Amino acid sequence: MDNLIHTQHKLELSEESINLINKCRNYLDSKMENESAPIYGITTGFGSLCNHTISKDELSQLQNNLVMSHACSTGDEVAPEIIKLMLFLKAHALSLGHSGVQVETVQRIIDLYNNNILPIVYDRGSLGASGDLAPLANLFLPLIGMGEVRHNGTIKPAADVLKQMNWKPIELQSKEGLALLNGTQFMSSHGVYAMVKAFKIAKIADIIGAVSLEGFDGRIDPFHANIQNVRPHQGQIETARNMRKILDGSELISRPKKHVQDPYSFRCMPQVHGASKDAINYVAGVLLTEINSVTDNPTIWPDEDLVISGGNFHGQPLALAYDFLAIALAEIANISERRTAQLIFGLRGLPEFLVANPGLNSGFMIPQYAAAAMVSQNKQLCTPASVDSIVSSNGQEDHVSMGANAATKLLRVTDNTERVLAIELFNGAQALEFRRPAKSSPYIEEFIAEYRQIVPFVTLDKVMYKEIEKTVEFIRQGCFEGL
Repeated sequence: MDNLIHTQHKLELSEESINLINKCRNYLDSKMENESAPIYGITTGFGSLCNHTISKDELSQLQNNLVMSHACSTGDEVAPEIIKLMLFLKAHALSLGHSGVQVETVQRIIDLYNNNILPIVYDRGSLGASGDLAPLANLFLPLIGMGEVRHNGTIKPAADVLKQMNWKPIELQSKEGLALLNGTQFMSSHGVYAMVKAFKIAKIADIIGAVSLEGFDGRIDPFHANIQNVRPHQGQIETARNMRKILDGSELISRPKKHVQDPYSFRCMPQVHGASKDAINYVAGVLLTEINSVTDNPTIWPDEDLVISGGNFHGQPLALAYDFLAIALAEIANISERRTAQLIFGLRGLPEFLVANPGLNSGFMIPQYAAAAMVSQNKQLCTPASVDSIVSSNGQEDHVSMGANAATKLLRVTDNTERVLAIELFNGAQALEFRRPAKSSPYIEEFIAEYRQIVPFVTLDKVMYKEIEKTVEFIRQGCFEGL
């Protein structure tokens, strides 16, 4: 996902999409010629200004004004990978043929994507209804020759890049500005980005948990299929199966144990990791529906001669789901940090703080601090955004989803969770070395050998943050097939 902006694949409008877009646009043009009744956002103002009628010769200016005036995103620049997803998802939604846009408008969005001309958008300013107005306005300023873009690694005025590409600004027609700005593509793109990471986190958490279990000299019993089959949550079954597969053939796990039980952070991995997997899969279903939906307003059905103003831009389905996903990922971090703590306590024959000469050496004392700090920050970030609302547009838009806030904090939770897991791996791999010459499973031995090419065993105190960062990158770049 982080390499999205460097990929060579190109988007292209299908003949079917072109026909759908043209059919809807032609219908709307025809209706405008014969319709005297006001149509929201097409012949009227927006939000609480919906009772102001706009003359026909001002309809294009109305749409330009909408994009300019609504470009109020602020804060930190949105990552280029997410900008590219926003362009892709908006082009896809408009190509479904219910938005009344011109083909050339959708094509220009695709041109921006294909040429890595990425509009500058900031991460704050959306209420999540009426869609992601402020960030989407910033995203589409370049279509009318305004705003800024990142091109070839440099931020430039969009007008200059359009001139360089020999592109004229799009002359927006009736409804087009509204079609571009109404929608959930800011929320959705953040969700897609987080979801790709979440699936990988769910997989790597099992592998790292197994490494820590071996380092802690843990038991295999809690992962027996019979335990899962009498409480058959899918994620629980999958996690236990993964653990058995990862640990298959381990000398360490199969040798007799003096202890009859492990702490919950080891013993309950199927139940905790599994519940998070089930949550991830649920949210993936919500997101899949969303990114294949029409979320602008009003919505047009040419065959039924219908233009209906509704609320498909409202981000509540995403807001609730993202809050759930953030909690699910935070719990993976939560239990991971507890395993890290168990490894440094000096239990089961391991040296305190996982160094041979504790006292002179602090060893792995402070990586656990860092993990604990991020786990606590996750708890703060998991305060749900979806229970909040605030009145906007002079009372016309009196309930909003806060889905954009849910989306941006979800990315922070995702990043924290990756880092907490990296710290666990850093500790778990260290602990495993104190079990030598006993061997773990072929899977884990190969995994650790690959990791040791990047991060060596720590004998004496050293600068640790570099090793943590290398571990984070190892997790992000690895494929970890076989599960």
